Amino acid sequence: MPDINIGRLRGGFCVYWYDAAGKRQRHQLKALTRKEAEAEGIDVFRRHSKRDAGSVTVAYIWAEYRKTLAGRPTHKTLGYTGKAVCRHLGEFKPSHIDQDRCKLYAAQREREGVSIGTIHTELGHLRSALRYAAKTRLIDYAPHIWRPSKPTPKERFLTHGEITQLIDATAAPHVRLAIILMLGTAGRVGAILDLEWDRVDFERGVINLRLPDSTTRKGRAVVPMNGMTRAALASAKEAALTDYVIEYGGGRVKNIRKGFHNACARAGLDGVTIHTLRHSAAVHMVSAGVAMEKVSQYLGHSNVQITAHVYARYAPSHMQDAADVLNFTSIKFAGR
Repeated sequence: MPDINIGRLRGGFCVYWYDAAGKRQRHQLKALTRKEAEAEGIDVFRRHSKRDAGSVTVAYIWAEYRKTLAGRPTHKTLGYTGKAVCRHLGEFKPSHIDQDRCKLYAAQREREGVSIGTIHTELGHLRSALRYAAKTRLIDYAPHIWRPSKPTPKERFLTHGEITQLIDATAAPHVRLAIILMLGTAGRVGAILDLEWDRVDFERGVINLRLPDSTTRKGRAVVPMNGMTRAALASAKEAALTDYVIEYGGGRVKNIRKGFHNACARAGLDGVTIHTLRHSAAVHMVSAGVAMEKVSQYLGHSNVQITAHVYARYAPSHMQDAADVLNFTSIKFAGR
């Protein structure tokens, strides 16, 4: 529900809020207690505000939903996805959003050169915003949001040789350190850039990728150091100027995309994204026979089924028992 406030007026209670122009709207209530006033205030707001269920727009809902996520990474993400969604759908009312309009949106975004994966995410955020609006009674119900099928995960992963090429081709020390940590912890780039020295425990040999306030939507893990990560961290610690492990020029680093892409170009690696590093780490663990439960914990997944769905096919014994059943050795081949 948008910000409404209960106050005192003429010996009783009133409800007030600020409209889109920033002007305060105030209305006397009949309630005799604050609890009654809070319930009545919601009804009065919906009756008198122009932002009621009959006129509220997608853009307004998006802004209200984003406010509830302040301080969380999703708040920033919705700022990016909202630029596209609100540009195309912002002036529409939720009741105007149906399957045809969602498909039209997808077609428009494709013509703008946007990937299906991005469109899937944008419409997913729209669905979440509208569900929030229904839950908080901004609208009577949340319409169904059609989305294109989620793309099949990319198969690209780096071999041992390609990993060496990439690290050797990385010129900037802070980018090199970030790459080493992403590979050694299987952590997402956001987790690595958020990492502070107080969560690096050299004595216990542990790297804690979790934020103290647990504001991240994506799972993060506590993982042990290996020889590669310990050596890289020890060297970086000696030269550290800030609380953040990944730093440059005495300041925190918020993005390494350009440096990473430049390193890939120098290494001659095609089809590689930053996420390829996390995917590569998982593939190498599974291929080496590490138990799926351990890989799942390392990746910070909420349950092992998620891990198995993506990575089981990389296990050395995956489906071998099924193949053995089909080993019809008694069959004679022609010419023998």
